Amino acid sequence: MAELLALENVTAGYGDSVVLEDISLAMQEGDSLALLGRNGVGKTSLLVTLMGLTQMHHGRIRWQGGDIARVPTYARAHAGLGWVPQERLMFPSLTVEEHLTVVARPGEWTVPKVYEIFPRLKERRANMGNQLSGGEQQMLAIARALMVNPKLLLLDEPMEGLAPIIVQELMRVIRKLVLDGGMSVIVVEQHARLALSLTKRAIVLDRGRIVHQSDSESLMKDPETLNRLVAVA
Repeated sequence: MAELLALENVTAGYGDSVVLEDISLAMQEGDSLALLGRNGVGKTSLLVTLMGLTQMHHGRIRWQGGDIARVPTYARAHAGLGWVPQERLMFPSLTVEEHLTVVARPGEWTVPKVYEIFPRLKERRANMGNQLSGGEQQMLAIARALMVNPKLLLLDEPMEGLAPIIVQELMRVIRKLVLDGGMSVIVVEQHARLALSLTKRAIVLDRGRIVHQSDSESLMKDPETLNRLVAVA
């Protein structure tokens, strides 16, 4: 498989503050990665660094062979990085369908196809973004990212604050995208076992550095190590 993404000794943060130190990782097409760690260790900062929203102090970010470390955020989205932020970022003045069509780019993901995997959004297609429940907003945030037709989907805490029945529905959709559709994905998730069940590989951060790398299945089968790495002290 061809290399999709590679970070080489990336050090980044906000202004002069350094949050990520010497991060190196690589992903192939069709790869899936769980990004784990306690609160405040740099997981979200790594995703927003991929989107160009932090200050790069050192290192390179290669995307499909080209260096994108200085490429603006909109160009990274056009190049195939799809981001689902933790805050969901709904627009109160847009309907559900307008959220989808305003970002649409050519590719296999269309409004009808999105409605197939999220039938609830089809039912709510005329509702405004601020008229949706938390679970519906998360569905729309993922659907909107798919409409960009990404090569890599970045999911930041997709299950946070949602009812168990909604979590199960989103798990089904994400698993279908990754396992059946072969989509490349990075999942940041406090519920480590959920993220591990959706991905092939895992990375654990601590204080802005990678402290563990393994396949997801072996980490899930080693509760002692998993608890040591991600449990709150």
